[in-house]
Amino acid sequence: MWINKINLQNFRNYKKQEINLNKNINIFYGENAQGKTNIIEAIFLCSIGKSFRAKKDSEMINLENENATIEIEYEKSDRDGKIKIELGKRKNIYLNGIKLKKLSELLGNINIVIFTPDDIEILKGGPQNRRKFLDIMISQLRPNYMYILNLYLKTLEQRNNYLRQIKEQNKDENLLEIWDEKLAEYAIKIYQYRTEFIKKIEEKIKLIHKEITNNKEEIEIIYKTECTKKQDYLNLLKQRRKLDIIKGYTTKGIHRDDFEILINNKELSIYGSQGQHRTAVLSLKISELQVIFDEIGEYPILLLDDFMSELDKTRRSNLLKYMSDTQVIITCTENFEIENINFYEFNVKNGEIIK
Repeated sequence: MWINKINLQNFRNYKKQEINLNKNINIFYGENAQGKTNIIEAIFLCSIGKSFRAKKDSEMINLENENATIEIEYEKSDRDGKIKIELGKRKNIYLNGIKLKKLSELLGNINIVIFTPDDIEILKGGPQNRRKFLDIMISQLRPNYMYILNLYLKTLEQRNNYLRQIKEQNKDENLLEIWDEKLAEYAIKIYQYRTEFIKKIEEKIKLIHKEITNNKEEIEIIYKTECTKKQDYLNLLKQRRKLDIIKGYTTKGIHRDDFEILINNKELSIYGSQGQHRTAVLSLKISELQVIFDEIGEYPILLLDDFMSELDKTRRSNLLKYMSDTQVIITCTENFEIENINFYEFNVKNGEIIK
């Protein structure tokens, strides 16, 4: 899988830009705030359907304009494709010229694995970071997962609204059973997807982490949930009903799931050094790459947004080992040589790109 061409119009600081990419490695270098990360964001947007850094689509439109267009042409082992996204008052997504009705129809066409300097927060930050990591990976491979997750989140929002109405307007609390039933139905499906992929990651990460650390560290990943069976979750919701009403939100559910990383049987979040966190994130992301390869039979596109600067020489070398059959998009502040690999180099300056 690889991207041939990117066309940007009024996207971020790009007025009009065409970029032809190398099948292997593409390095975009330049000073900060010149538009390097915008290239990564455009690819991510065409893969997942939303940005990894903007909260609103309007943030991605050039300040002097009301609309933006992103087009990406790509090749896979079995087909070619073209994705076009229009941003404005509404977001329109096209696949091979056909307007898509649902976001899930976009997912899985361009598979990506992204590395950013903030990725260390996957393991150091709150559970929402780890859930987001799982959600992005699973949705690329099981588009129906995102559909079910959105149904769960909408039902959760409705239940939370009704909890507040019970507290403030003395509504009948027995009606919560309607939302409880739906929440439990969706939660178990989400749990099954997540445990399937945690198991796949675990199989990969043990070997990868051993290799990266020269057999010095054993890594373990543990999924933490209270939603393993539908009836058990229904019982839990009922037990906590009074507390949920007092607080005005649902205190237990798949929306609070987490996973934990152990290094040599110790919790990474408590006992891990900065270097161990970086290595564990590297292992986690490479595992994601390998899982996607096993699922679709070709490597996803690697997006490395200023990530190389976060790695020492050893970790950088370990990452490069996995790049030989993968298209890679790298952003960095200084150009650098990669031995024995064909690559293109682009200088980015104030929203213009020179190959």
